[in-house]
Amino acid sequence: MSYRGLILDFGGVLTTRMRLNGEAFERSENLPPGAYFRALGEHPDGVRAYADLEVGRATQEQWNSVIGHLLGIDSTDLMRRALANLRPEPAIMAAAQRARKAGIKVAMLSNSFGRTPYDPYRELDMYAHFDAVILSEVEGVRKPSPVIYQRTLDALRLTGPECVFVDDHVRNLPPAETLGIRTIHHTTDPAATAAQLDALLDGEVTAAG
Repeated sequence: MSYRGLILDFGGVLTTRMRLNGEAFERSENLPPGAYFRALGEHPDGVRAYADLEVGRATQEQWNSVIGHLLGIDSTDLMRRALANLRPEPAIMAAAQRARKAGIKVAMLSNSFGRTPYDPYRELDMYAHFDAVILSEVEGVRKPSPVIYQRTLDALRLTGPECVFVDDHVRNLPPAETLGIRTIHHTTDPAATAAQLDALLDGEVTAAG
């Protein structure tokens, strides 16, 4: 199969691991281990705040306020502090650059963290590296809805079977597969994921090299 498009998740794929970032944030704020993750993933107010942020129903400052209150810490510019240890993942960024150099269209697809007052995509210099940037807050819909995958395909002007999608959450893969997109589950080994991408895109990358 000759692939013409590559779609990459942001947090945990194009970046270093979200779990490690969150643990570092807990240490920096002197929070009990796991407190941040429980606030985001278990407390009803935290779950709602993140879902609303992702689809543009809430601002980043509103998220800051809710999560700061749940954790009992200063909410000022909280998203910036919460993502302070996130870095671009070199192996995946390099694989994306190889694909793009080979003429493959590359998109970043992210369930948004918001962009005001802190824009993590700009902070990590993501915008310049992709043919399309699809953010859930702009689209008003988030992964795993098939709608956002279709909009990503539309932005690339490609069909599902022409594309490969990489995400670190298994639940985000099946809806993409219903559109014919080839999926890769990224785990904790960026080099292994990059090798899978190189193997899938071998013909195009080799030809460009």
